[in-house]
Amino acid sequence: MIKVAGVKFKTAGKIYDFKSCAFVLKEGDPVIVETEQGLGFGRIAVPPYEIEHTDKKLKQIVRVATKEDFLKREEIKQLEQKAHAFCIKCINDLGLLMNLFSVESTFDRNKLTFFYTADGRIDFRELIKLLVKKFSIRIEMRQVGIRNLSKHYGGVGKCGRELCCSSFMHTFDPVSIKMAKEQGLSLNPTKISGVCGRLMCCLNFENKTYKSMKREMPKLGKSITIDEGKGKVVRLNVLKETITVRLEDNTEVEKTVAQLKKSQPKKQDHKKK
Repeated sequence: MIKVAGVKFKTAGKIYDFKSCAFVLKEGDPVIVETEQGLGFGRIAVPPYEIEHTDKKLKQIVRVATKEDFLKREEIKQLEQKAHAFCIKCINDLGLLMNLFSVESTFDRNKLTFFYTADGRIDFRELIKLLVKKFSIRIEMRQVGIRNLSKHYGGVGKCGRELCCSSFMHTFDPVSIKMAKEQGLSLNPTKISGVCGRLMCCLNFENKTYKSMKREMPKLGKSITIDEGKGKVVRLNVLKETITVRLEDNTEVEKTVAQLKKSQPKKQDHKKK
């Protein structure tokens, strides 16, 4: 049996599995772990549990974070701030069309990663030379999408709540305009886009519910017969579970899904003799 614990390095970051060995840990405990980039400072997101076998090559938790580790973490934050300010100055001096928004250092301070957004590819060879000369450690420039920028800075969405990506989302799932159509939303980009300018992630959260509820409803344009007569379905209100039917005399009748089922003729099973 292998003891495994889930660790995340950011508030809404992805959860990674690590061998927890004999450590007694609970959710929220600060730990120092081995990563491919070096040592990392994280917090327990999933308390240790046992598994029989895994094909993953799991790194391990080195120790529970100590007072010295917290002091070192503060020093690292100062290094990151210093590196961010210096890199911004270099970007302006070199005239590079890129938006640097975050700098992260490994816990053992052997590597600095600079996160940025840009419309295209950037030739930052001269920039890296200046950074290496200044900090004398390994430098990585990582271009990410505009969604990551919003996740990093956070904010408030149109719903009045904290952005999903910066509060609880670990990864970005694909969102399509088809989802907005499925939910009967306006296709005006300003109404279905988030602060990042991309389609709102919540379209994906609610899509399965809409699909499931619409299975119980007739499609738009379908001709049906209700108690008031024959007509055509002209509107669906999925959340209220109502259907609006336009009769042959152009009057409109609103029916709930339950009422519609009662008014539909029941299919009789014909058994072969």
